Amino acid sequence: MPYDWKQRADSAQELHLWPHNSLPPRGAAAFILTLFAFGSMPLIAVLGSKLLWGLLPFLLISVAGVWLAIEMNYRQRRVLEVLTLDPERAHLVRHNPRGPAQEWDCNRYWARATMHPQGGPVPHYVTLQGAGREVEIGAFLSEDERIALYDDLQRALAQ
Repeated sequence: MPYDWKQRADSAQELHLWPHNSLPPRGAAAFILTLFAFGSMPLIAVLGSKLLWGLLPFLLISVAGVWLAIEMNYRQRRVLEVLTLDPERAHLVRHNPRGPAQEWDCNRYWARATMHPQGGPVPHYVTLQGAGREVEIGAFLSEDERIALYDDLQRALAQ
């Protein structure tokens, strides 16, 4: 699961949520190397000719394009949400890949988790309500993970 509960020493709980990365950086490097190796195989037939220098830039541009796309995806997925539940407050901070962090704070007694099975930007959309605001949490998680997150939030807020 791409989220983790941590118990702090001051009787507060912290929930850390992050997007799942199915392709780790080491796997991405292996994929790029494999792409270059298989892409250069047809160039073996034109080794030693001027045609090689005409075809090689296209291979390099395509490999560089795939590498840039993977890197952009990694940068956009650097999202971290931290929900802190202490005996009196519920505090959510979303660290965005670009831009400032977004914060939500509420009295824990009034905080409640809500699941919207339909009608949200994603199925089983999970939000936190309190202090006159409704904020999303874990929208980047898969559908099964959002359902499990909702159950965990319900239990944690009820304690």
